[in-house]
Amino acid sequence: MSHIKYTVLITGTNRGLGLEFVKQFAIEGYQVIACTRKINKKDELHQLQKKFKTISICKLDIANFSSIDQFAKLFKKPIDILINNAGVYPDSSVDHVDYKSWLDAFKINTLAAFKMTKAFLPHLKKGQLKKIASLTSKMGSIDDNSGGGEYIYRSSKTALNMVMKSLSIDLKPYDLSVITLHPGWVRTDMGGPNGLIDVDESVAGMKRQIDKLTIRTSGQFIAYDGKKISW
Repeated sequence: MSHIKYTVLITGTNRGLGLEFVKQFAIEGYQVIACTRKINKKDELHQLQKKFKTISICKLDIANFSSIDQFAKLFKKPIDILINNAGVYPDSSVDHVDYKSWLDAFKINTLAAFKMTKAFLPHLKKGQLKKIASLTSKMGSIDDNSGGGEYIYRSSKTALNMVMKSLSIDLKPYDLSVITLHPGWVRTDMGGPNGLIDVDESVAGMKRQIDKLTIRTSGQFIAYDGKKISW
């Protein structure tokens, strides 16, 4: 079944989960707006574009909020699904914390997801599906934190969870539904080689949760396999 009439915008698409999201949505016939910080015509994303003509690659640095505004202003089409995928994972411990990295992580992991949602709100309101998905982590769950450490990543994702929960309430009058997704421990550059699942399994699972998302289930913190996660 073709979904060519639907458009999905995805951030952080040059590798890992973002790249796999592009692939799986393109296979289904979606018009995919693949945003990436750096354009490299020899990377896997561009190889994928050669196979699927429905993929458009756009340069976008989500840490540069004025560039988000400019991109949103130039983009004229409705958007059915926004996927805030891009993120960073600076290491941190009680003995080693880089405060600039902490601020940068909040800007990219938390603020940028809100900024993207706000900037593309007019496009989402005009879309048919009206869905916003942000990738978080179980490491952002206060309830699940039994290991401590990783102050930067944990706190930025906890903050993201709260932002998305509030958006799910504030955007309900516009029939816009919001989901916060835990991808699992995935074998990626960020997740490392010891991850429990592959990229394709994680994205297929998250995509199922996005497909099932309705205004009635908006605001959930959920894993790729459909399990609800405690805040």
